[in-house]
Amino acid sequence: MNEQNSSTRRQAGFSLIELIIAMAITIAITAIAGRLLAQSLNIRTRANEKVDALADAQRSLNIMSREIAEAGFNLTDNGIVAADSVTDANGNSTIRVRSNLNKFNTTGNPWYAGGGVSSGAQNGISLANEDAGEDVKYFVYDAGNTNLLARYDVYGGGSTVLANRLDSLHIHYFDQKATYSTNSVSGCDISSPSVTELSNPTLAKYVVIAVCVAQPAVGAPGGPGYQPATNVLLVSDVALRNSNLLIY
Repeated sequence: MNEQNSSTRRQAGFSLIELIIAMAITIAITAIAGRLLAQSLNIRTRANEKVDALADAQRSLNIMSREIAEAGFNLTDNGIVAADSVTDANGNSTIRVRSNLNKFNTTGNPWYAGGGVSSGAQNGISLANEDAGEDVKYFVYDAGNTNLLARYDVYGGGSTVLANRLDSLHIHYFDQKATYSTNSVSGCDISSPSVTELSNPTLAKYVVIAVCVAQPAVGAPGGPGYQPATNVLLVSDVALRNSNLLIY
């Protein structure tokens, strides 16, 4: 009799209460795992977007810094065109720089059928293709869902998009090297420069380029893996080494 009762107990399944408890534990574990997965995916998405945006902005800054530094080469001024180096209606800066880069270029030029650079290209800035890169404008274009940093080459093929995830572009002009703060509370820009900023770009010998990369929020506040919107400021200092070059 005792052996039969023992065998019956061994063959019995889970009770209803045990099943409910097991299901509740399983659901809780699944919910926690799902929340962690969503959080990790949001963080990874944000990290990938940040890397891409910063890489675009850094490449753009490198190109801008190099070409702005060449401004005024073989000219009698610093190469900045004041009429096109202004602040637009959205508060973003534009800058146009000129330089006669091929002044002494007598070697082959793939753009010129004669095998060299024509005297017209050497003596001025006015010939399509031959004077590519000698008259360039940088500006921010509002594409609706994002801002594009564009480069317009007057004599070298038109506009090119350098970066597509910018919040703002600010360019500051000084007559000497300046130090400044990047902890601006009024916006994503430099603040408190050590010298007075110039209102006339043609007098500048030192330029500071400030690019703000906006990171939109990922997810909903209070939700799994929520990442708030942030701004990253990238700055480049450029000395206009060709300013007053004839005097030097």
